[in-house]
Amino acid sequence: MGVEPSSSHFTDFRRYDPNGIGFGHTVVLKAYPVGMVPAMNDVIEDEGESRLEPYVGLEFDSADEAREFYNLYARRVGFKIRTGQLYRSRTNGTVSSRRFVCSKEGFQLNSRTGCPALIKVQRRDSGKWVVDLFLKDHNHELGLAAGESPPPPPLLQKTSLTAKSVVTMPHRPRTKLIEEAEDGRPSPSGIINIKRLKRDGEELQPKVEPFSGLEFNSANEAYQFYQAYAASKGFSIRIGQLFRSKLDGSITSRRFVCSKEGFQHPSRLGCGAFMRIKRQESGRWVVDRLQKGHNHELELQLELHKKSVIASKRLLEEESGGLENEDIFNISNANIVKRSRENHIGSDWYRVLLEYFQTRQAEDTSFFYAVEVDNGSCMSIFWADGRSRFSASQFGDAIILDTSYRKSIYLVPFATFIGINHHKQPVLLACALIADESEEAFTWLFQTWLRAVSGLHPLSIIADQDKAIQHSIKKVFPRTHHRFSLWQLKAKEREYLNLMEGSLRYEYEKCIYQSETVDEFEASWTMLLSRFGLIENAWLKEMYEKRQSWVPAYLRSTFFAGITLNDNVESFFGAFLNAQTQLVEFVSRYERGVERRREEERKEDFNSYNLQVLLQTKEPVEEQCRRLYTLSVFKIFQKELLQSYGYLGFKIYEEGAISRYLVRKGGNDNEKCVVTFSATNLNVSCSCEMFEFEGVLCRHILRVFQILDIREIPSRYILHRWTRNAEYGTLHDFESARSSQELKALMVWSLRETASKYIEAGAASFEKHKLAYEIMREGGRKLCWQR
Repeated sequence: MGVEPSSSHFTDFRRYDPNGIGFGHTVVLKAYPVGMVPAMNDVIEDEGESRLEPYVGLEFDSADEAREFYNLYARRVGFKIRTGQLYRSRTNGTVSSRRFVCSKEGFQLNSRTGCPALIKVQRRDSGKWVVDLFLKDHNHELGLAAGESPPPPPLLQKTSLTAKSVVTMPHRPRTKLIEEAEDGRPSPSGIINIKRLKRDGEELQPKVEPFSGLEFNSANEAYQFYQAYAASKGFSIRIGQLFRSKLDGSITSRRFVCSKEGFQHPSRLGCGAFMRIKRQESGRWVVDRLQKGHNHELELQLELHKKSVIASKRLLEEESGGLENEDIFNISNANIVKRSRENHIGSDWYRVLLEYFQTRQAEDTSFFYAVEVDNGSCMSIFWADGRSRFSASQFGDAIILDTSYRKSIYLVPFATFIGINHHKQPVLLACALIADESEEAFTWLFQTWLRAVSGLHPLSIIADQDKAIQHSIKKVFPRTHHRFSLWQLKAKEREYLNLMEGSLRYEYEKCIYQSETVDEFEASWTMLLSRFGLIENAWLKEMYEKRQSWVPAYLRSTFFAGITLNDNVESFFGAFLNAQTQLVEFVSRYERGVERRREEERKEDFNSYNLQVLLQTKEPVEEQCRRLYTLSVFKIFQKELLQSYGYLGFKIYEEGAISRYLVRKGGNDNEKCVVTFSATNLNVSCSCEMFEFEGVLCRHILRVFQILDIREIPSRYILHRWTRNAEYGTLHDFESARSSQELKALMVWSLRETASKYIEAGAASFEKHKLAYEIMREGGRKLCWQR
């Protein structure tokens, strides 16, 4: 039977086929459905000897396929590999090349020898990945590790093939029917329903082994199937690495690994057995990678009794709500022995970072770090140097938890706590490596933050909208207003709104971003749903329930240090450090990134004390604010002051000392606000809520002050955090502390930072040391402190 070359029955592999063997340079394999025999004139085109070895010019469809090929080559030769350095495009930031190296590359561990062996693949304009560098030689002995199984034998024995040789290739379809899944009845479409694996008290005993192409209705079904398979073979499993969509952060693939994978715990042996599933557009999950070989002995077949399996399933549902929280229970000998969590931090990182932390702590006595421990294993890491902890005491009222590493595949789950300093610059408050994305991890992270900053709770926090983060914030920061990260919101809006008509998107954005008050938003939202028939839309229902965390009308009444509502927050480290930075460069890049930002802050400090912005009016309040504010904040105030002259104010209400003014822009009746003023205590507020959100008085209030001839701004409306001496921690607005504990913490950090400046200056020379010592001793006498 002949088949036309254009038929879809042909598959063109310009890469290594894991079921076959590479032939020279470009290999074209012609695969056929079951039962179809290739004609004798179908050939494998070959240009050389049959060898499974990389070479410059070898082409792959993806970087993952290149890694898979190099991994199989490594196993045959007798070494292991890991992912090395990557390079990004300067134009759009996408990955342009990758290196896959011998596991003994570098010197970060005692077991590494600095081996130079590697392959480097480069992405071409066509989207293909091509080997452009291959270093074959190793500087250590090769050979299979003890207990490691060799790779499966190739389908073809080594033979010299010439061009036009005829080879018959055995073939298995990518997805097949699962026969005899239950009482001899096939499972249609090759999709496993986990319920069909249960029968007459025999729970989860699969008659089908996993294979590439096997499909499941959900990730939970895939996990339960692999757990049942593992139990039948004599090992236990846990959830491994996951990958997320760059668009919306949703999970696109998962790995289920042998419980002995990795080296983070003494019981783990670095076992390579795993099953990876990938989500399809249909919503189903398909096995796309599988490794069955273990590097350790398997136990006798596990007997899983019905009672224990049901109990474990109930625990899974109650504790983790499915796989989203990534917590599982290992089942061994019909008993639940422990609950374990996955860890996205490589074992190498702990030793290197802990050594760095200890060195820093010897130099900086205020340096703080902590490591989360779960079931005897190191998990998340948190650290903050003395300068960051002091900054948190001054600028920790509005913080950002930057977990943007989750936007793409990452080498390290590096997160930062960021604040906004008195120059409107991002300031580093703390750093963390987050082991997993469970509620336990984030709860530990926030509790550790409180320990590091002496219990100071932020007024607001900008963080992702995952349920684990939401629950952790409510638990640890019950009084803190959680605002969702903009990148996740925009991704979800693109996903859902692009499927709808264009007029809906316009009306949706108008409702969200042009509603000045909560009442305006509520009315517009109701009208939007009714007009477009979206009252039962599940996504819009969910977002409405969380409206206080993302709709601007609900956010303006909370202090966010003026962090804009419609732009993504700038990364603190920029190009210096990100989730793709390798361990060997991490510490040096971290220090350079921190120093660059702190140098920028020092420059602004100098400018604020030595430069002055020209006054634009004769208003006393302008001179008052120029004297107090930093340059950056004064420019914001000055803009509001100048804009106030274009507004008209009308008294619309008065009762006793309370009066209200309608302030609108001249020639524009639509732009108007209501200002409420108390003559008794000079309290003032505006419906635009700029002061509540940013901490600077708005043009509407300034216009009312002009009408009332108020020539000086009350001190309560000049926030100390925006003044030039904010970093010196004066007690100007310490009365704003919400508890005695917070007040004490502010005073401690203020004194500690001032003392550190004396120490730094006094250590410059012996003469300065004597002067600094005398100043501090004299101060001690006045405090009734005697040495």
